Amino acid sequence: MNLGISGRLTKATIASPLTPLFLLAAIAVGLLALLSIPREEEPQISVPMVDIQVMAPGLSATDATELVGIPLETIVKSVDGVEHVYTQAQDDGVMVTARFLVGSDPEDASIRIEEKLRANWDRKPVGIPDPKVTVRGINDVPAVVLTLSPKPGAVGQWNDASLYELASKLRTEIAKVDNVGLTFLVGGGPEEIRIAPDPAKLRQYGVPLGSVIEAASEANRSFPLGNIREDGKAVGVTAGRTLSSAQEVGLLTVRSGTGAPVYLRDIASVSQGPREDQARAWRWAKAENGKWNSAPAVSIAFAKRAGANAVVVSDAILERVEKLKGRLIPDDVEVAVTRNYGETANEKANELLFHLALATVSIVVLIGFAIGWREAGVTAVVIPTTILLTMFASNLMGYTINRVSLFALIFSIGILVDDAIVMIENIARHWAMDDDRSRTQAAIEAVAEVGNPTVVATLTVVAALLPMLFVSGLMGPYMAPIPVNASAAMIFSFFVAVVIAPWLMIRFARRTLANGHGHDESGGKLGQLYARVAHRVIDTRKSARNFLIGVGVATLVACSMFYFKAVTVKLLPFDNKSEVQVVVDMPEGTALESTGRVLEDVAGIVRGLPEATSMEAYVGTSAPFNFNGLVRHYFLRAQPEQGDVMVTLLPKGDRSRSSHEIALDLRQRLKALKLSAGASIKVVETPPGPPVLATLLAEVYGPDAATRQKTATELEKIFRSVPYIVDVDNSFGTPRPKVRLDIQRDRLDYYGLSQRQIADSIGMLLGSQTVGYAPRGDGRTPLPITIALEQKDRSWTQALSSTPVAQTPGGELVDLGAVVDVRTETGSPAIFRRDGRYADMVTAELAGAYEAPIYGMLAVDRAVNDYDWAAKGLAKPEIRLNGQPEDESVASILWDGEWEITWVTFRDMGGAFMVALLGIYILVVAQFRSFRLPLVILTPVPLTLVGIVIGHMLFRAPFTATSMIGFIALAGIIVRNSILLVDFIRHTATPDKSLRDVLLEAGTIRFKPIVLTAAAAMIGAAVILTDPIFQGLAISLLFGLASSTLLTVLVIPAIYIVLRDDGKPATR
Repeated sequence: MNLGISGRLTKATIASPLTPLFLLAAIAVGLLALLSIPREEEPQISVPMVDIQVMAPGLSATDATELVGIPLETIVKSVDGVEHVYTQAQDDGVMVTARFLVGSDPEDASIRIEEKLRANWDRKPVGIPDPKVTVRGINDVPAVVLTLSPKPGAVGQWNDASLYELASKLRTEIAKVDNVGLTFLVGGGPEEIRIAPDPAKLRQYGVPLGSVIEAASEANRSFPLGNIREDGKAVGVTAGRTLSSAQEVGLLTVRSGTGAPVYLRDIASVSQGPREDQARAWRWAKAENGKWNSAPAVSIAFAKRAGANAVVVSDAILERVEKLKGRLIPDDVEVAVTRNYGETANEKANELLFHLALATVSIVVLIGFAIGWREAGVTAVVIPTTILLTMFASNLMGYTINRVSLFALIFSIGILVDDAIVMIENIARHWAMDDDRSRTQAAIEAVAEVGNPTVVATLTVVAALLPMLFVSGLMGPYMAPIPVNASAAMIFSFFVAVVIAPWLMIRFARRTLANGHGHDESGGKLGQLYARVAHRVIDTRKSARNFLIGVGVATLVACSMFYFKAVTVKLLPFDNKSEVQVVVDMPEGTALESTGRVLEDVAGIVRGLPEATSMEAYVGTSAPFNFNGLVRHYFLRAQPEQGDVMVTLLPKGDRSRSSHEIALDLRQRLKALKLSAGASIKVVETPPGPPVLATLLAEVYGPDAATRQKTATELEKIFRSVPYIVDVDNSFGTPRPKVRLDIQRDRLDYYGLSQRQIADSIGMLLGSQTVGYAPRGDGRTPLPITIALEQKDRSWTQALSSTPVAQTPGGELVDLGAVVDVRTETGSPAIFRRDGRYADMVTAELAGAYEAPIYGMLAVDRAVNDYDWAAKGLAKPEIRLNGQPEDESVASILWDGEWEITWVTFRDMGGAFMVALLGIYILVVAQFRSFRLPLVILTPVPLTLVGIVIGHMLFRAPFTATSMIGFIALAGIIVRNSILLVDFIRHTATPDKSLRDVLLEAGTIRFKPIVLTAAAAMIGAAVILTDPIFQGLAISLLFGLASSTLLTVLVIPAIYIVLRDDGKPATR
């Protein structure tokens, strides 16, 4: 007998003393990998984004774009690895963002950008300062966030500044923990000594504003002047002094208009405390009695270094916090852990490892009942050994333990045990034969009998999975652990099945079965059941043809369910997280206090959610950002009109509603808020996969700004008319009102003053100027000394106009109103450019009947076609699905956002599926030396759609990217079954047997292992059925396997009868 590669491997190892050593080594290296491999909740996708911020004082948004933005774009676009370049411009500034290709190194990206800028900065326009270059990547996302707030009863003892100081010290201590990366504080701010000049008293005493600035800065200086000799030693000499308190600052003197000295406290309010206009944060926590407690708060965010274990880092941070309680952290301050990705990663990993074990035990029990308990014991060793080897390989390739990699193992359990099941079942069948072969020889021949088709079948599964590794875009690295880990598991499973399984069978299994399961040629009860059904299908050529027509019609009907929306499509469904974010954008120019009041109203509505346990509100600063916030640049939300509310929910095991259902409810509740025109509130959920700027994103291109903005405004109205399109917004917003102070040069010349003197004085009056620092000792941070008007005085009144801002060389005071003219104007709308083209954006989310962008796009497309554009003085815009328009002379709409990732993902996965089928076809041609037979073997692949569609309809689940992965994987699994069946048909055929007898005999014998391998794969899928993201994969495997397995063993015999019917009846 020709043993083939499988038989030869078995023959070489079945009695070798090295085999158990290999088994022990495999388990050891796998356990080592399991313990050492980093744990994370999600795959770490490296998408470096480099922000180049340039101030352009005095320039409008249009001028800043033309003078700074566009030249920067051309420089940045020339950098190798840059995929997209985005420009955002507002009055007085522009930011250009370079987004690099997925997988690029962030540090390398930053270096390349900075080198290119330095090489071209001679092109910088006059008066434009140097750019600020910041690189952001996945490792900048905080893994742990601690929020400090006073406990109930101690609220009055702590304010923003004192909490900020405590948080700064705590941040310094925790930063000492190994592998802690970027750290930053959110909310609050340091105390300051604030000098608030009184315009009326400045006029009364005849003191110009410049004298106040000079007095405060000059009195707070000290100078090293050298050394003096004293007792044979060199002693340093310092002249001057530094101020240390508000009282000392208030006692400084300035010269009045009469020449008499005036205390600073007499012409200005001097105080020590938090800044009036600083960002603020609050925390609400739900007590056990159901009462909500509110307190000021400051959050500390900690990221981890690249490659570090999130679980280890977060545990070390929390351990350090516990040690600091009672020492650095006072007893009346609560340290709440408002984010802990290490804990969630560990919980998810442990949960999935439990599912992995559950699937393994279930398959072992299945084998025990179907074949025998000794054979089940062999399976109980084979599966963990294969999984541990896969983890070892995954660790070597740089992957981590995360939900995707573990799902790959769970999903592959069912297929990695296929090889072992086939080998074990065939060995047991050969042992049950009545012949004189030894157990070892029978086992070797049993492996050899199914060895070649098993090799090909294993390679077909790998061929089906590996092409998915080449999916481009953000979804590529997100899903990469599935084809990598599953393919590695399949390869290891083959070697374990032909090396370890026979060795274990020899030592633990018996030659004959006494448990009654039987391994006779009738195939047992399952085989007999199959024979009865198959006999009817292949009884005549007509019956076989009718059966194939019926199956084909069923497949077409299943496909039509997508058209009729009985099964919807979506990239990925929402996950069930324990946090929801509310993003508030008030009209530009809204004061910090007004935005804060809106956040308090939002918090009042959130408190009505039974699942909410705590929340943090941030105004004038961004909340600690996640991966979604990184992509959307939420960390730049630092304007007074911007605010966030981070809502923490009960653990998912303690609530009946998913976070997505809660978000839908919250969105409806927030509609009750009465907002000013131009304000928007969005409910933002953590995306289940790669984040995008918005789920539904339309980029509007056109010949000029007016056409683009008008078209975008009308498109926004269309968006709002669709019931399931929510959270609609645009990129240009409402221009901020501005007051322009025109400095009159002729008056400056008259008074002998410079424009810089007046500009500095105005900036100090309306903003804030730091003139020095006051040391406090005891290792405490020095206090900044600032000069700024009180908030109530920062409006253009007669008092402000009469503020003396300068003094002429002759000693005459000059009022601000004497050298400036005031006029009101409107600022420029924000300008957005993408890859060298101007575009205005309309963004939205989807909630309700349909939540995938394709359905919103179709609804908008219909509305755009029916809209009366001529009545608005506009031409109907062209709608594009991908690719920016080459012709910008007419308005056009380009769909982006989640649609971009969706179509790229499904396009690439469709291509991967075609490549997989081609690879499988080539493998099967090589195996059977035929071009027609592989087509027969591939015929059952579309049949999986019947079960897949039925399953998604029953669970009311959308067909997602993970569903597509299941469909592609099924191609390999089903072809594997087809190969085993066809190979057996060929080996069973003899001249004296009719075709029907051959088909029935082969099907009867192979039906049991085929059903067992399908059942094993279905068990592996069943344990992930409850996961929101991977439910589509589980449904595809469960129902696709159920339908295609049953149909495959009938369709292939039917095709044989239709193509090769010999007319002889079956005798079985």
